[in-house]
Amino acid sequence: MKRKLALYSPRTLQCAGPQASVLIALTDNPAGPEVILTRRSDNLSTHSGEIAFPGGKRDATDPDLLFTALREAEEEVGLNPARVDIVGPLGDVLSKHKLQVRPYVGIIPMETELIPNLDELDRIHRVPLSFFLEDHRHHTDKIKFRGMTHYVPAYEFEGDIIWGLTAYMLVELLNVGFDAQIPMKVRPEHSIA
Repeated sequence: MKRKLALYSPRTLQCAGPQASVLIALTDNPAGPEVILTRRSDNLSTHSGEIAFPGGKRDATDPDLLFTALREAEEEVGLNPARVDIVGPLGDVLSKHKLQVRPYVGIIPMETELIPNLDELDRIHRVPLSFFLEDHRHHTDKIKFRGMTHYVPAYEFEGDIIWGLTAYMLVELLNVGFDAQIPMKVRPEHSIA
C-alpha cells in the first residue's frame, strides 16, 4: 500500500471556500489492518450520528491540511500525532456543504489506545480492512449531482451505516492501495462542468 500510494497522483481542488481534512488511520495489526472510524454524536448540529474519519475544518492557525487532520484526530480520539506514520493524501472531495476535504492515510500502532471525545463522538470503530476488501456492502447509494448519477457503496458495521463521502474516500483507498477494483466514477467536482 505504501508503495502504491507513493506513486499515486491524487486529484486536488483549488476552491476558494473553506477547507477540511481527515485522517484515514490504519492499524499495523499483523493479523490484518483495521480502519479507525468514528460515530459523530447525535447532539451535533451537522452530520450528527454519521460515521466519519477523524477530522474537521482547517483553523486559520493551521499551517497546512495535514496538520489539521492530525490536530483533529488528537482532539476527537486522543491520537498523538507523533504515533502516526503518514503514507500520503488521497483525492480531494467536496462535501454537500461546499467544504473541500483532503483525506490523509496514516498507519498507527495496533496497541494505540483511542478515547472518544464525548462532546463530539459517541464511539470509535476499529473495522477490519478485510471487511471492506471483501465488499460486504449493505447497499449501494444512488446519488444525483450536476446531472450525473453516481453509485457509492454503503456498508453496515455494528449497526452503523458507512456511506457518502466516508465510503467514497474508503473505496479510493481500497482501489488505489489494495487493487480492490470496486467500480467508482470520478467525483463530480473533478468532472468538467
